[in-house]
Amino acid sequence: MKILGIIPARFASTRFPGKPLAQIRGKSMIQRVYEQAAKSTLLADVIVATDDGSIAEEVTRFGGKFVMTASTHISGTDRCAEVINKLSGFDSVVNIQGDEPFIDPSQIDLLASCFDDHNVQIATLIKRVDNQEDLFNENIPKVILNDLDEAIYFSRQTIPFLRNVLKTDWLEKGTFFKHIGIYGYTVTALQHITKLKPSSLELAESLEQLRWIEAGYKVKTRKTAIETIAIDTPEDLIKINGL
Repeated sequence: MKILGIIPARFASTRFPGKPLAQIRGKSMIQRVYEQAAKSTLLADVIVATDDGSIAEEVTRFGGKFVMTASTHISGTDRCAEVINKLSGFDSVVNIQGDEPFIDPSQIDLLASCFDDHNVQIATLIKRVDNQEDLFNENIPKVILNDLDEAIYFSRQTIPFLRNVLKTDWLEKGTFFKHIGIYGYTVTALQHITKLKPSSLELAESLEQLRWIEAGYKVKTRKTAIETIAIDTPEDLIKINGL
């Protein structure tokens, strides 16, 4: 099993233009993500997928690899599909978020290990929710599982709903998982899911993984205890640099 790590990186972020080039203690964000991904023991190679020349120049500067992609992609998944269509020799792809400069390489390996099972086509990570803020934060998607640790549904609402239980007691009475936004796909699955039209549930929740579930794909999950730190805004960057 030969697995390629791809880091989608675009310049034109609505909330934080030029985010991949933002400096964190003397290194650009994209360099930090790349270096962490390169520590994975299960990735055969790491590629930055970008539509911006300045990002490509930065990747070249620190000795990384990149592939130029179209500027019209809606999601990182679509950008990954373009890269894998230009390359050969890989069985699976891990889509690594470009705004998590301190991603733990063990998380990448945990996800990549899902493909030891040749029946797995798509995989992702989840983490148990342990605080009220995350539990009711609509920007943090929740997920419910079947007995095989496959995702049944993702939602911005808190699921499952605990009937006749005060919301202040939900963490004590129930078990909740949040989605960690790193994906893995077989090359065949990746090429197919990016040809699917947006589904009704995907459009309702603005969660692309619902398109895959509606199309009949099983999404394997692995549980991680590691908290991720994503940088979505310039304010987040200020906090990170202050740590």
